[in-house]
Amino acid sequence: MWTIPNQITLFRIVLIPVFIIVFYLPVSWNHFGAFAIFWLAAVSDALDGYLARKLNQSSAFGAFIDPVADKLMVASALIMIAEDYAVWWISVPAMIMIAREIFISALRELMSSKGKRDTVAVSTLGKYKTAAQMLGIMGLIWQPDYDIPLIVFNFPHEILMGAAYLFYFIATVLTVSTMVSYFKAAWPDLKAE
Repeated sequence: MWTIPNQITLFRIVLIPVFIIVFYLPVSWNHFGAFAIFWLAAVSDALDGYLARKLNQSSAFGAFIDPVADKLMVASALIMIAEDYAVWWISVPAMIMIAREIFISALRELMSSKGKRDTVAVSTLGKYKTAAQMLGIMGLIWQPDYDIPLIVFNFPHEILMGAAYLFYFIATVLTVSTMVSYFKAAWPDLKAE
């Protein structure tokens, strides 16, 4: 249970309350700080998967806790940006993405109980959804309008926010598309019940 990948995953769970606290701090750098923590969590997600394969430290506990950590961090971020922006075109996609994660988790659990989890295994399109979602969420958390980070990245605020909105809406479209795709893949087994 205490493999290096699992420790990284548990670290990601510990980051969630830190991420929330920093986001709501009454300081000028709260959004950039929350962005940096979310970015660290995203990098650690890629790292723990890589190390699990490289060190041959895959485990049942890791297979369970890794997606839980991901979904907790993403759901927290989506709720916070929906509340922060308080506009329907941010809130509705956030609700769709959270609902999809719950639906797919339940579907995977059901298919796993039938010994057919591979039917709804993560697809390439699902990986694109995750990448677009992470980029969109990071941009919406950051709201890049601070002088120092913009000097480092040398992009105008409008371009960075435009990219964040674009990735967020691509993620929303892919969220619905992959949910339908996974459900269609599972349908023959569900129908047979």
